[in-house]
Amino acid sequence: MNTLYTAQAKSFGGGRGGSVKSEDTRLDLALSVPKGLGGDDGPGTNPEQLFAAGYAACFAGALGVVSRSKKKNPGAFTIDAKVTLGKEGEAFKLAVTLGGHFPDLPRAEAQELLEAAHAICPYSVATRGNVAVTLEVV
Repeated sequence: MNTLYTAQAKSFGGGRGGSVKSEDTRLDLALSVPKGLGGDDGPGTNPEQLFAAGYAACFAGALGVVSRSKKKNPGAFTIDAKVTLGKEGEAFKLAVTLGGHFPDLPRAEAQELLEAAHAICPYSVATRGNVAVTLEVV
């Protein structure tokens, strides 16, 4: 792999109830445990929200790349990433739904762009075969 960029972050204070900070300090967030996981649903974020935000942004970038390569104009689109945490036996698992909203495109073209972006998005590549990912035109 030809390295283009490396991000680094650190977790402090015991995981889900602590905080996270990037090496360059641009990201510095408190974490809270959601009620669904037995927590107090405090004001901080959680790993699933961080994963959803990163995936949505990365996927939107990949969609821009494939749109340009296919000479398609997706217009003012949005990507909504929903990350679900569940349990299967003793293991915790994630599932993702990526919803694309394309007001300026026919549904079939929007679906084609979602699938093409899914083929190249680094988050999609990293999770392929391990995390269930559903693509939806919304």
